[in-house]
Amino acid sequence: MTTVAKIDDLSSLVGQHLGYSDWREITQEQVNQFADATGDHQWIHVDPERAKSGPFGGPIAHGYLTLSLVPALLGQVFAVEGITMGVNYGANKVRFPSPVPVGSELRLGATLAGVEDVAGGVQVTLDVTLEVKDATKPSCAAQVVFRFYR
Repeated sequence: MTTVAKIDDLSSLVGQHLGYSDWREITQEQVNQFADATGDHQWIHVDPERAKSGPFGGPIAHGYLTLSLVPALLGQVFAVEGITMGVNYGANKVRFPSPVPVGSELRLGATLAGVEDVAGGVQVTLDVTLEVKDATKPSCAAQVVFRFYR
């Protein structure tokens, strides 16, 4: 875990890899709950029997479910102390190069790509990857943006 004592210390970490989260299992229940929350009930996600004969050999997590895990997993990798608030500001680029099979384990890695001043705080850009254990390429590569306020 990389912990930064104050906002002003963030700039010294630009370009540095901050670490990896723990591995987290992706369950069918989690995928089904995401499908219910978003209305995306495509069979490759929610029908394990049909998905066995599909292109991935079984059900896979939604890409946006994978992306939605960024804040929680990033909390295991990176923390900024001495702030009044942090908010998820968005993403500059998101790609899903490979699937996340249900039952697989996923982790996040992060690199601090940039820090810029904004009114009352800083905007932080992070390059993150979410990878399935033993996969040859990441399941999600994104540049995410957070704002931290003094």
